[in-house]
Amino acid sequence: MDDSDDKVRLDKWLWAARFYKTRSLAAEAVAGGKVQVNDERVKRAKPVQVGDEVRVRQGPYEYQILVRGLSARRGPASEAAQLYEEKAESRASREAMALQLKSLHAAFLPERGRPTKKDRREINKLKGRER
Repeated sequence: MDDSDDKVRLDKWLWAARFYKTRSLAAEAVAGGKVQVNDERVKRAKPVQVGDEVRVRQGPYEYQILVRGLSARRGPASEAAQLYEEKAESRASREAMALQLKSLHAAFLPERGRPTKKDRREINKLKGRER
């Protein structure tokens, strides 16, 4: 899991830790300011070392993680999970956000798909376009 030296490029590490599907997506996120290391905006070639605090924003979710291992190689998810440790408050806020988004989406989901012929007739009647 560890490399010969004690530092790995940030974009490689994010890809190996499976936060992003490709290195180019990881590099775009770093360039877009969605990734911070030790509360500083960094470039994709920034060397990451064990003990660094990394903040990753993916959509509405924000991960605050501590680097526990280094790898420039993308392996199975079980190995990737050992590369970092998520802070407890980060996990709690992500779960709260997920619950909030789930309840928000449940309120706006339609019960069914397209309107039936009967529904269209009622809509036309309401709009004053009766035939």
